[in-house]
Formats: sequence, C-alpha cells, structure tokens
Amino acid sequence: QVQLVESGGGLVQAVGSLRLSCAASGRTCRSYATGWFRQAPGKEREFVAGVSWSGGRTYYSDSVKGRFSISRDNAKNTVYLQMNSLKPEDTAVYYCAVSLRRIVVVEEIDYWGQGTQVTVSS
Repeated sequence: QVQLVESGGGLVQAVGSLRLSCAASGRTCRSYATGWFRQAPGKEREFVAGVSWSGGRTYYSDSVKGRFSISRDNAKNTVYLQMNSLKPEDTAVYYCAVSLRRIVVVEEIDYWGQGTQVTVSS
C-alpha cells in the first residue's frame, strides 16, 4: 500500500501562483511514476502533470504546459506541482497519483490521494 497526502491548495486570484505538495508513505518503490490529476464539478478527472521516479522525464497536459512545473525530491518522498499564471478554469480538486504503468492514463493509476481544492477567482 502507498499513502499519498496532498497539501498546498487554497484560494488564489487569477494570474497568481500556488505550490501543491504530495507526500508519499508506505510501500514506495523505485518504479512508481507520480502525477497530478484534477477534477472540476461535473467534469471527468483529467491528467495534469507527471514525473518519472528519477525525475528525468516529465509530462504535461496541453492546458497547463508552460504554466505548471512538476518536480520531485525522493529523499523526502515528496512531489511538487508549481502552478503559475493560474486561470479560473484551473479551479478543481487536485489529486496526487502514482502508477507502475502509464502515469498519464487515469485507468492505470494504482493509488490516489484524497485531493486538495484549488480555487482561482477572476
């Protein structure tokens, strides 16, 4: 089992910034990629960003590319999502996730966090 705890969500004005953190515990292993998904009310959960275990490969959805940055500190078992130039359409619950398969595919996620709310006001 892997436990994931997100933090850093909140209310921010448009064009502002937030940094989300995801702390992992339990049966972490070197094969897990970690990522962030989000789900807005009435919409399906969608991929936002992902990073390989080594940190050498990163992945972003087109909607956040150039604005968000994902990174990890394996010594702290923590993954970060730096979100800049936030827009009202970024408002959603953000979920941390890990996968031994493809981190960009929601159906292939092995573990989910509880989620943290991000609200961007216009």
